[in-house]
Amino acid sequence: MSIAYWCIVVAALLPYGWVVIAKRSGPNRYNNRDPRPWVARQDNPLVQRAYSAHLNAFEAFAPFAAGVLMAQAAGVPANLVQTLALAFVAIRIAHGIFYLTGLHWLRSLAWLGGIGCVLWLMVAAAQRIA
Repeated sequence: MSIAYWCIVVAALLPYGWVVIAKRSGPNRYNNRDPRPWVARQDNPLVQRAYSAHLNAFEAFAPFAAGVLMAQAAGVPANLVQTLALAFVAIRIAHGIFYLTGLHWLRSLAWLGGIGCVLWLMVAAAQRIA
C-alpha cells in the first residue's frame, strides 16, 4: 500500500509545481506581498494557465486522498488501489501539462480520467463495506 501513499504525497505536491511555473513565467517579478492580485494583473497566458492548474490540483487532491484512504481502510485489494493511485497521478500530471499548453479538450479528458479514478476508489470502498 505504500505506493498509494506515495501517490498521495506526489498529488499533495503537484499544486506547488504548477504555481512555481506561474510565478517564474510572468514578465513582472513575482510579488510575495501581494500574490493573488499579482496573478490577476499578469497578461501572460502561461501565468494564468499555470495558476489555474495550481488551483485545480488543490481541488483534486482532497477527494483523491480520501478515496485512497477509504479504499485502504475498507480492504480493497492493494493492487487495485495502487493501480488507480498511480493512474491518478499520471493523469493529473498530464492534466497540468495540457493546462499549460492550452490543450483544453485533452485537459478536460484528463480531468475526467482523474475523477474516474477517484470515484472508482470510493465506490470500491463502499462496495467492500456493504
